[in-house]
Amino acid sequence: MPTSASPRDLVLACIDALNREDFQRARDYINDDFAFVGVLGSRNGAEAYFQDMERMRIKYSIQKVFADEQDVCLLYDVTLSGKTVFGCAWYHVEAGKIRSLRVVFYPRPLLENKPNP
Repeated sequence: MPTSASPRDLVLACIDALNREDFQRARDYINDDFAFVGVLGSRNGAEAYFQDMERMRIKYSIQKVFADEQDVCLLYDVTLSGKTVFGCAWYHVEAGKIRSLRVVFYPRPLLENKPNP
């Protein structure tokens, strides 16, 4: 996607690629030194993030999009391992690529029935 795309369009294109499991295309939207902070952990670098994404194969159903300059907020239902939870994601875009992502959601449905380590 050209760097002239709006941050909103860039984030939505990335989500679309993830939903289609086109991880290479999704990776094109992410900065190499991407930073992820979530409820269950953090990842530094695009490679670490995409290793998780390819394994988890999360599906997103976007409910609402808010954009403010270089920041984009999504409210969505996210499905992982057959369970769906409502979440919020804050993307920050710099120089035409997603630089960071912070995610919040209630994790209990995803943690139920998991074996203890």
